[in-house]
Amino acid sequence: MTSLSLSAPSRRSVAAAIIAAFAVAGCANYSGIKSDKQIAPASQFESAQSLPAQGGQWPSLDWANQFGDPQLPALIAEALEGNPTIAQAQARIAKASSYIETSKSALYPKVNGSYSWTRELYSSNALYPPPYGGTWYSENNALASASWDLDLWGKNRQRLGQAVSQEKAAEADMQQARVTLAASVAQTYNQLAQLYALRDIAQREIKNRQTIGQITNGRVVAGLDTNVERQTANGNIATSQANLSELDGQIETTRYQLAALLGKGPDRGLKIAEPVLNPSGAVALPDNLPADLVSRRPDLIAARWQVEAETHDIKEAKAEFFPDINLAAGFGFDAFGWGKFLTSSSRNIQAGPAVHLPIFDAGALRAQLKSRYADFDADVANYNQTLIGALNDVATQVSSIRSIDNQMGDAQRALDASTRAYQLAVIRYKAGLSPQLQVLTADQNRLAAEQTVTNLKMNRRGMQIGLIKALGGGFDANAANLAVPADPDAPAVGSNGAAGANTPAQASGSAAASAATGATTIAKQASD
Repeated sequence: MTSLSLSAPSRRSVAAAIIAAFAVAGCANYSGIKSDKQIAPASQFESAQSLPAQGGQWPSLDWANQFGDPQLPALIAEALEGNPTIAQAQARIAKASSYIETSKSALYPKVNGSYSWTRELYSSNALYPPPYGGTWYSENNALASASWDLDLWGKNRQRLGQAVSQEKAAEADMQQARVTLAASVAQTYNQLAQLYALRDIAQREIKNRQTIGQITNGRVVAGLDTNVERQTANGNIATSQANLSELDGQIETTRYQLAALLGKGPDRGLKIAEPVLNPSGAVALPDNLPADLVSRRPDLIAARWQVEAETHDIKEAKAEFFPDINLAAGFGFDAFGWGKFLTSSSRNIQAGPAVHLPIFDAGALRAQLKSRYADFDADVANYNQTLIGALNDVATQVSSIRSIDNQMGDAQRALDASTRAYQLAVIRYKAGLSPQLQVLTADQNRLAAEQTVTNLKMNRRGMQIGLIKALGGGFDANAANLAVPADPDAPAVGSNGAAGANTPAQASGSAAASAATGATTIAKQASD
């Protein structure tokens, strides 16, 4: 029989080859698990007719100033500063930021130190014979250890990328909360202005009906009318006064709603002055609206970052199929008693790699990867649905404003005609040429026409506020450092299919700068 002797370097090479072969042959397989879903570009959804280019401007952050009431931007600023909804969003960002720090720490070596002192009476009939058995001894143990996960397959880097994406999504969610809150304050404030305008109409109506009542009393004295007409006039006055009281109640309730939006108690709402908003101006949509909307709506940005976070989750799950290699080393002293504790003979040195091979896991890793792909598909569908909703939101607001503009001319002409008819009816009634019923009918028509015009004006301003919200409320992903790179070749954090950082410091820096890629890259990363 021939024997074969290997040198130390040869033995190490053979051992490395065996480990590599074992890893390749033994790793669980994720073949066949993929996704064909991808985020949809805005150009995929036809909107040229509904959202034509009109050379308009995107809303700015100070959009509330355009309504000419200094109280409105002050109320919005107060709401953004003290509302619990914003505080909750900020807490979610802080939590996401802590995940980044946790994920980043996994990229660095760990160093630990320990010391223990034990006083023990050893049994005379056990492991240790005399002189140790039956004697008290003190054992001192001091150890400094270090370990480092080599992260050869980028698992830890993908966790960092996922954490960065989640933080970006949380920041975009906070911006969405700010936009929604600001629009809600403006909408409620406009509602308060509408109620005050209707209250002015109600007060004028009371005076008009009191005038009719005075004319009726004179006609009763003259024998031209009966007590029936007198009681009818008195009833109409009481009805108008009841309507005024109802509006006062609605005004008070709306003030309480504003106080709640400001994050204050109900008494804060009672201190809000009567609104003095300017009439609504013309509306012109910005050019290239569908394409640019994806960077102007914070809810779209949040959904996009969530998709990017899932791509990192998928890469992390794939890295779980490959072996983990950790380097560990330790140095310390271990001795009975104090005399020889810190001597060279008490040294304790250990070093070596640790390899974890997922050989057979009964399908657990494949199930985990399938779950990550399912989450990816759900987030892609959520983004696409959010995009569809955003486009339709803008189109709906624009269509409503156009409809009101078309109605306004007819409504104003109806008001002018009914006002003239009412004035003529009063003259004829006072002169005894027409009955009371004709005056009351003309008054009712004039009142309805005036309320219609007022409601149309206020509703148009409310829809203009809704359009500002639909266009992102002044949010700009580029200015907020939340833009998702559109370059298909932009690197993502990590390796194994995307350009990764070479060092832990580079990993943390590149994560914030390029944690997301374009639609093409996201789809490719998910299916690779």
